[in-house]
Amino acid sequence: MGILRTIKSDYEVYENQVLECLVAILRDDCKKIKAFRKKNKGQKTMPSELISGYKMVLDEEFDSLKIDFSQEFQFEIRDLVNA
Repeated sequence: MGILRTIKSDYEVYENQVLECLVAILRDDCKKIKAFRKKNKGQKTMPSELISGYKMVLDEEFDSLKIDFSQEFQFEIRDLVNA
């Protein structure tokens, strides 16, 4: 029997609480999110900082979510929560 490997995606999924949608962010850009949260931890009002990503849409053929690469969006980091 062969060895099973875990294949990680190049994207991490976050929930945008304001837009109420799921967002796919590149793993390299997720480091910016972690640094932003660490820097602004404990503040009541967080500053505005944008990060680029893609919205996730419903694929009716497979009845599952997929990343919509047709348009890249800018999202506020303070609105993103790990999904």
